[in-house]
Amino acid sequence: MPIITVMDKITLGWREWVALPEIGISRLKAKVDTGARTSALHAFFVEPLKSRKQIRFGIHTVKNSLQDDLVCVADIVDERNVTDSGGHTERRWVIRTPLMVGNLIWPVEITLTNRDIMKFRMLLGRTALKHQFIVDPSRSYLAGEPKSD
Repeated sequence: MPIITVMDKITLGWREWVALPEIGISRLKAKVDTGARTSALHAFFVEPLKSRKQIRFGIHTVKNSLQDDLVCVADIVDERNVTDSGGHTERRWVIRTPLMVGNLIWPVEITLTNRDIMKFRMLLGRTALKHQFIVDPSRSYLAGEPKSD
């Protein structure tokens, strides 16, 4: 693996626009959280399909808006216990899907959980950020909105 210096890394703000194009999410506000190991995506319902290799889930892409409901399907990669910042452990499904920030796209693992009471529909954790980004907590939306084709 080549050595990556700070000057080679891209700076993100504490919140960024992201897209999950493979599951139909073209833009979503995400909180960049280096304190969280795994990324998390809001899902107001989660339903494993009969094959148990895929999962169907609903997401409100805009907080407090039921008009922006979206039903997604993704491949399941795992089911694991996740401990939140309050110390509560929850069993969550894990999907792997391409994530787009600005004009960059790479695969990430994301857990599905109900984030209705949270300000952001998605939390971007440090595993998704490692090796290529640094975070400036005093700035926001440095990568701009994801570029769609």
